[in-house]
Amino acid sequence: MADLPKAAVVRLAKKAGAERVGEDAADALVAKAEAYIEEIAKKAYEYAQHAGRKTIKAEDIDLATKE
Repeated sequence: MADLPKAAVVRLAKKAGAERVGEDAADALVAKAEAYIEEIAKKAYEYAQHAGRKTIKAEDIDLATKE
């Protein structure tokens, strides 16, 4: 089950210029977005652990997305 709301992802696609988003495309966008966010979160958590923290901070996210 998806954690991201499909409607929010569709709004983002429309904000990016899409006139319409098919149901299958919306599902694919949600799945890809969740996988991307999970990967960033894993990397960010590694940075937090390296810094001796259990809490992920914005700086960890920044570092994780610069790789």
